Amino acid sequence: MTVQKTTAKVCIVIGASHAGVNVAFALRREGWDGTILLFDADKTLPYHRPPLSKTYFTSEDTIEKHLLKPAESYDKENITLRLGATVSRIDSETKRVTLDDGETLSYDKLVIATGARPIIPPIPGIETTSGIFPLRTAADVSKIRDALKLSGNKKVVIVGGGYIGLETAASLSKLKLAVTVLEREERILARVTAPDMSDFFQWLHQENGVEVLTSKDVVEIKTVGKEKQLVCGDGSYYLADMIILGVGIKVNKELAASAGLKTKNGICVDDRCRTSNEDIFAIGDCTYYYSARYDRFLRLESVQNAIDQAKVAAMAICGKETVYDSLPWFWSDQYDVKLQMVGLSEGFTEALLRKDVEDAKSFSVWYFKGDRLLAVDAVNNTKAYVYGTKIIKADQKIDKSKLVDPSEEFKLTNLLVD
Repeated sequence: MTVQKTTAKVCIVIGASHAGVNVAFALRREGWDGTILLFDADKTLPYHRPPLSKTYFTSEDTIEKHLLKPAESYDKENITLRLGATVSRIDSETKRVTLDDGETLSYDKLVIATGARPIIPPIPGIETTSGIFPLRTAADVSKIRDALKLSGNKKVVIVGGGYIGLETAASLSKLKLAVTVLEREERILARVTAPDMSDFFQWLHQENGVEVLTSKDVVEIKTVGKEKQLVCGDGSYYLADMIILGVGIKVNKELAASAGLKTKNGICVDDRCRTSNEDIFAIGDCTYYYSARYDRFLRLESVQNAIDQAKVAAMAICGKETVYDSLPWFWSDQYDVKLQMVGLSEGFTEALLRKDVEDAKSFSVWYFKGDRLLAVDAVNNTKAYVYGTKIIKADQKIDKSKLVDPSEEFKLTNLLVD
C-alpha cells in the first residue's frame, strides 16, 4: 500500500460525469490553486450522457465526439484525471480515500459526485438470459450497437415507459426495428407528467410505429428458441431478440454512507452542497437537498442540477458566499419533438392545456397548486418554456382563462394578472 503525501492543499473529486468534471474546472475558476484529483471508474474520457439515448444511438459517432472537455483541457487546468480508478473507501476522520488497488491518498476537501446506476429489476430469468441491456453508460450503448449488428431484423422490447425508455424507443425506431415498450403503470410518464402529455407521447410513438403497452408488469423472462419471452402479470407475453431496461436508477450513496455521512434518498447536503462533514461536499444525481422554492427535499436527475451544484460547491470550497436555489429544468428529444420542462409538477392541483391552433405538435401543459404556477411542460414551444421560467422565478400570477383561450394572443404581458 502506498500513501501519497503533499504539502499543497488537495481536493479529491470522486466521479467524472457532468457534476465531477464541472466542479473540477469551477474550482480553478474560483481560485483553488492546490491539487485537484478527479477519479472515475469509467476508462473513457468524460462524456455527455444525454445523447446516449438519443443521437448517439443512430449515428456512427464514437463517444469521443461527445466529450465534456478535450483531453488537453485537464492538463491546461492542472487537473489530474484518473480514469479506470475506483475509490473503495473514505476515511473522514483521517481525511483519506483508498482506491480499489490499495493506494491511499489524503485530501483537504472531498467532493462526491458518484451519480447513480441503472436498476436491474428482480425479475425471474433476468440474470440468466442473454441479450438484456441497461442503458446508462457509453459502454452500455456500445454493447447494444454491437448486438444489433449481429443479425438483420430485430425485435426489441423496452421495459419502462419513462423518458429514457421512450427516447431509446424513438432512436431505435429510426433504425427500422420492431420496437415495443412495456410500462407497468396505467400510462407512460405517469410519475412525472399530466395525462394530456402521456396521451400525446403514446400517440407520437404509435404514429412512428412503436407499440406502447401500459399496465404491463413483466414477471418473468424466458428463453424460447433463439428469442426471449417476456411474461406479464396479466398472462400476456412478448417475444424479443433484445431487451433494454429503462425502469429507473439507484443512487450511488453507499460510499458516503460507509464514511458516516448522512444519507436518505441520496447523500444529504445543505444549500452549499456540504454534507454532514464540513470538509466533504456532494453534487449531482446522488444528492438529496432541501428546496426552499418547493418547500420539500429533492433529489434531481438532470444535467442542470449537476452543473449548478458544481458551481455552488466550488465557490463554497473556495470560501465564497453562495447558496443553491436553482430552478430545475429538463428536456427530452423524441422524433421531431422537443419537450422542454421547467419546474417540478409534483403536488399540482390543476393542469391546464394551452394548444397551438396551427400545429397539433405544439402545445404546453401548465401545472398549478392553487394560483401558484409550479411547472410547465412545453412541446415544440420554446415561448411557453421561456414564459413559464420567468413566471415561476418571479412567483407571478396568471390569468388562467387567458392561458387556455386560443383566441387570446400568447404574450407574457397578456397572461399576467395585474
